[in-house]
Amino acid sequence: MYRPTIGLEIHAELKTRTKMFCNSANDPDETRPNVNVCPVCMAHPGTLPVINREAVRHILRIGTAVGGTLADFTEFDRKSYFYPDIPKGYQISQYIHPLVTGGSLAGVDITRVHLEEDTARSTHSHDKSLVDFNRAGIPLMELVTEPVIKSAEEAGAFARELQLLLRTFGTSEANLEKGEMRIEANVSVAKHKAPSTKSQTNPKMGTKVEIKNLNSFRSVERAIEYEIKRQTTLIEEGGKVVQETRGWNEAKQETFHQRFKEGSADYRYFPEPDLPKLYLAEISEFSLETLRASLPELPQKRRARYQGDLKIKVSDSVTITESLEGAAFFDKVIPELTSPDQAKIAANFLISDLASEPGSVSPEFFAKLVRMFAEKTLSSRGAKDVLAIMKAEGGDPERIAKERGLIQSHDAEIFRSAVKGVLVEETKAVEEYRAGKEAVLQYLIGKSMKAAKGAGNPAMLKKLITEELGK
Repeated sequence: MYRPTIGLEIHAELKTRTKMFCNSANDPDETRPNVNVCPVCMAHPGTLPVINREAVRHILRIGTAVGGTLADFTEFDRKSYFYPDIPKGYQISQYIHPLVTGGSLAGVDITRVHLEEDTARSTHSHDKSLVDFNRAGIPLMELVTEPVIKSAEEAGAFARELQLLLRTFGTSEANLEKGEMRIEANVSVAKHKAPSTKSQTNPKMGTKVEIKNLNSFRSVERAIEYEIKRQTTLIEEGGKVVQETRGWNEAKQETFHQRFKEGSADYRYFPEPDLPKLYLAEISEFSLETLRASLPELPQKRRARYQGDLKIKVSDSVTITESLEGAAFFDKVIPELTSPDQAKIAANFLISDLASEPGSVSPEFFAKLVRMFAEKTLSSRGAKDVLAIMKAEGGDPERIAKERGLIQSHDAEIFRSAVKGVLVEETKAVEEYRAGKEAVLQYLIGKSMKAAKGAGNPAMLKKLITEELGK
């Protein structure tokens, strides 16, 4: 039996007005190449970088949220390597003294969170390569996890939770498709031996392989699954896993060799001489108390509140919090409701009928619709019809329901003729019901609801149907 060990390295571009060390605009939506550049981010001789204060604050807030240790002292380092996307011949990053150490998120321990500058963007064709320096120097968060992840599913869940946290804080849009969030997975497998009676752990890990080019959460999961199988098969056949960097081929759904992995010594780190050392404990706005006070409600706390106070299902609470707009809308609806049962109804309507466009309906009118349904003024079909009209045209659900004849009536005799008509048309269903097939009753209720144009009470229609069939 082979046991996988997985660690993630995640980069996210930060939302700041300017780049990390200069005044060039940080605009990820700029399509014209090489317009957001200046002598600093183009590494002209004699230029000096200046630290972006807001970028530092972003990282410290993330560190506070995950329960990490914030540095009292930090500094930047030069990470040397030569490639056209790094005009200086080195990247300004952090090595010995990151801004944040430790912490955890979604049950995964974090090693460190630090700041660095992004590289330029390269595009290649068969006869030439082009470099766009708009991205060069954009503030970049790097988060490294401990090698404690045991499955592709767990890795995907962590990455999704981190994206949600970044968006909740306004730290980053973190769109993988646009390269604003980039995930690298370190994967190894080792033969798992049953723990001895002396020790309940088995710390042995295999040779680490890094996977790059992962531009979706699904790609992260599939690449990890593939690499676990590849390494396991290689070992079982007598081969040896080598430390290397591999890419992910989305079309072939397989990893491929890119280069042999460098070690930290290859980058020749040393402290950046053109930037000051930072003594963060001396800066009041970076105190732990100030940072904690600046944090919005964390996604996991919001989910816990929904599940605890409102008795919302776990799966529904997860779905609602996945969308910042949807969760903000739901929080405005909650005070307008009068019971946890109404909150459950609201969650169901939000997820099934309003998930992609919660802003199209006012929270007050949406809450009124929920109350009308809970009070049986509207049937399920009627409520969905009214909500569809509210999305398209806006308006008060009570007025819409009255104008469209959707107010649910509890007068049985009004709908008896509609039920009789359905039973005449649905002779096969009637025969099946009389032959003992009870499940067909729901089908007849649905048909009767449609005939009553959503204004019939389901329990009342069921009673009418059974009465008519009993004659």
